[in-house]
Amino acid sequence: MPLTTTGELITGAAAAHTAVAAFNIITLEHAEAVVAGAESVDAPVVLQVSENAVKFHDGDLLPLARAATAAAERATVPVALHLDHIQSDDLLRRAPDAGFSSVMYDASRLPYAENLAATRAAVDWAHARGLWIEAELGQVGGKSGLPPLDAHAPGARTDPDEARAFVAESGVDALAVAIGSAHAMTTRTATLDHTLLKRLSGALDVPLVLHGSSGVPDDELRAAVTGGIAKVNIGTALNIALTGAIRDFLTVRPEAVDPRTYLAAGRTAMTETVARLIGVLATPST
Repeated sequence: MPLTTTGELITGAAAAHTAVAAFNIITLEHAEAVVAGAESVDAPVVLQVSENAVKFHDGDLLPLARAATAAAERATVPVALHLDHIQSDDLLRRAPDAGFSSVMYDASRLPYAENLAATRAAVDWAHARGLWIEAELGQVGGKSGLPPLDAHAPGARTDPDEARAFVAESGVDALAVAIGSAHAMTTRTATLDHTLLKRLSGALDVPLVLHGSSGVPDDELRAAVTGGIAKVNIGTALNIALTGAIRDFLTVRPEAVDPRTYLAAGRTAMTETVARLIGVLATPST
C-alpha cells in the first residue's frame, strides 16, 4: 500500500474522537514489528524516527527511512512516516526527500518566545514543502540529553491560554501537550491530568498529541483518547519487549550466536506489544 500522510491519519482520528498510535523505531526489526502488529488488528499506524535514532545510525537518515518506507509500502494497512523530536534544522530539511510527510519540531527546551520564533520558522519552511508539523509546549520529562524533569513540577504542564496563542502564532498542525507523562519510563505509573486535558482540548482547534505514553497505564490511555488526544507516541514499550525477549531467549540458550534467532523472538514480542496497545487505544474509556 502506498505511504499515507501523518496529517491525514491524525486529522481523521481527531474528527472521529479516536487516536492513532505512533511507534518510534530504531532498527528494521522495530519497523517490521510495528507494521505486523498494526496489520494483525487492521489499524493504521505511524512509524516514527527520532533525532536520537538518526544519531545512533551515525547521523545518516536514509538507511532507516528507506527500510521503514519499504515496510510501509508492503503493509495492508495505512502507514505514515514521521520524523520525531527534531531539534536540528539540517535534519528537518532532509525530511521531505527521505519520505517523511510530517515532523515533530521540538524547540520546547527554549523559553516561550524563542520556542515560538523557532517553531514559526520551521512551520513556514515545512508548509511550503507540504510537511505537516507537530510542536511541543510545556515540558514532557525524560528526554535524552536533558536534565531530569519532574512532569508534575510547577511550570512543566502546558497552559491552555499560552497554548492557544502558541498555536495561532506558530501555525502548527498539532501540539504535544504536557499533562503528566514522561519519556523513557519503564514502569507504567504515570498519572495524567485529565482536567487540564479537557481544558486544552476545549481551547485548541488542532489535534493533541501525548508523548511518553509507554509509562501510562491502559485506563489512563483510554481516558486520554476520550479527553481529546489524537496521536499517542510509544517508544520505550517496544524496547522493553525487544530486550526482555532477547534476554529470556539467551538465558535459555546461552550458546546461541545467530542473531536471527534472538532477534526473531524480540520482533515477535514487539509485534504483540504493538497489537495490544493499539487495542487499548481503540477501547472506549468507561
